[in-house]
Amino acid sequence: MDYSQIIEKIKPELQNLRESFKEELMKIQTSRLSGSLIEDIKVEIAGSQMPLKSWGAISSVSAREISIQPWDKSYVEPIIKAIERVNFGLAPILDKDTIRLSAPPLTEETKRNLIRVLNQKKEDIFQGIRHLRDRAWKEIQDGFRKGEIREDDKYKGKDKLEEVVGECKDKIEEMVERKRKEITG
Repeated sequence: MDYSQIIEKIKPELQNLRESFKEELMKIQTSRLSGSLIEDIKVEIAGSQMPLKSWGAISSVSAREISIQPWDKSYVEPIIKAIERVNFGLAPILDKDTIRLSAPPLTEETKRNLIRVLNQKKEDIFQGIRHLRDRAWKEIQDGFRKGEIREDDKYKGKDKLEEVVGECKDKIEEMVERKRKEITG
């Protein structure tokens, strides 16, 4: 086994971690609402569980308000229940057949709490990245011990592994910084 094969094997896993982290960041409420915050909430209607975006049109009314226009009037109640279940701190308001969600203005204390949650999520994702890096490094070392990887390739592999992990961490840092600016306004 070649060290590059080991590194190529963890790249999709790192990508999956980044994607799931991106989804987690979307769930952190800021004073600016986006349809992406709620579009994937699972809603069960008539025994079928699908994302909210499958049951109605989601649109941004303003920076702090989202509206949901269900395809059918009978979808209103299950959609409201699903939104309340995920508890994003948004109270759904029914306006005829349209569901409206408004974001309250953020207080300084709320901003500090959101930053703390953001930092915890960042630390959790970095822990996952370290786990993948350690696993790949162990595979490289095992390949060296078995004689499948030469000593100089082992160190080239370590350098390449650190490079790939560093790129992933940098992209996550960029996402965190964008979200931090979004929170602090």
